[in-house]
Amino acid sequence: MKLDQLKKYKKILILGYGKEGQATERFLKKFVPMAELGIADKKISDNYLDEQQKYDLIIRSPGISKNLITKPYTTASNIFLANIDNVVIGVTGTKGKSTTVSLIYSVLKQAGKSVHLIGNIGKPMLDEMLKPIGKEDIFVCEFSSYQLDDIEYSPHISVILDLFPEHMNYHGDVKNYYNAKKNIITRVAADDYFIYNPKFAELKSWAKNSHCKNIPFEQNIPIRDEDIPLIGKHNRENIKASITVAHLLDIDDVTIIKAIKEFRPLPHRLQLIGKFKEITFYDDAISTTPQSTILAIESLKNIGTIFLGGTDRGYDFNKMVEVIIDYKIPNIVLFPESGDVILKIIKSKKAEYLRIFNTKSMEEAVKFAYKYTPQNKICLLSNASPSYSLWKNFEEKGDLFQSLVKKYNR
Repeated sequence: MKLDQLKKYKKILILGYGKEGQATERFLKKFVPMAELGIADKKISDNYLDEQQKYDLIIRSPGISKNLITKPYTTASNIFLANIDNVVIGVTGTKGKSTTVSLIYSVLKQAGKSVHLIGNIGKPMLDEMLKPIGKEDIFVCEFSSYQLDDIEYSPHISVILDLFPEHMNYHGDVKNYYNAKKNIITRVAADDYFIYNPKFAELKSWAKNSHCKNIPFEQNIPIRDEDIPLIGKHNRENIKASITVAHLLDIDDVTIIKAIKEFRPLPHRLQLIGKFKEITFYDDAISTTPQSTILAIESLKNIGTIFLGGTDRGYDFNKMVEVIIDYKIPNIVLFPESGDVILKIIKSKKAEYLRIFNTKSMEEAVKFAYKYTPQNKICLLSNASPSYSLWKNFEEKGDLFQSLVKKYNR
């Protein structure tokens, strides 16, 4: 929504008061000072949705479904994209978004560009509009499916990394989830760009039918394997996406290579914690799907203990259990709720010889890992499920895991 349209509303409700909702409040106080503002959030009242009836316009925060909105509404993402004339590089996909936007940001920064890292990575878009913006400034923005569900504008450069089923509780089914991702390119202009991973048939089909310039990921990585600081095949795809964007912006390989070599992996994404008592510990707390845990297993291989389970979102864990059996991972820690589902599949595959430990306690899980993980093997936290059954978010879970690993090393 354009700013002049926004100013026509006299009573505006911010629905959801997390990071983005708070940034929206700051934005409105500066640019729409005459409007009466309201805030509604589940943490404030169980009946927070009823507040909508008192207002002319709702600004929906990402975690609240559009299906719950009963009045005219917009979103922070739509306000940002409607009112920014600079180049915006929008990145989405099921996994790898934060790593990829951080890589792109690092490469552009290395090239001397004035670049801003924003969006779902934790830096609200509207906060950027409170600061001076130069004509040459570039915005690298991570978009979640929640933000794209009702997006009305497309970035100048859209990047889609991959597609796996996720967030079924929010979107209802895979089709709706994929359509939300596709929305990033539904309003492209002829001179916009769609950069996509050609390994996904769905993305190739979208490219074929889009109305902009389509560019598949470049397949050549101009850097030696030993100089790549990220583990796993999936991170190679993230690097390919970053290189493709960089080349589109005429950044040379020398600059790209330097930026990638100096890049440091983000926390909780196959993060090496260290080797303690001859066991190597990795934190992959970001893993919320079976597919991401499979990628972690295939990347590390030498795993002696794996931590699985969390909020049950109805995922199919059969393939993941087969991979665990194939890689001969002997020790399994299972957390509720999806841990119960995983256990049933393990039993159905006659794999009861695996040592299984059911627990609600990260502390007890770490003690188990120290006791049973064979020397010179890996203990991997990669739950294949969201964290909310026991923890506030994946960061809290990963931080707790790391602190307990170090505590019991003494």
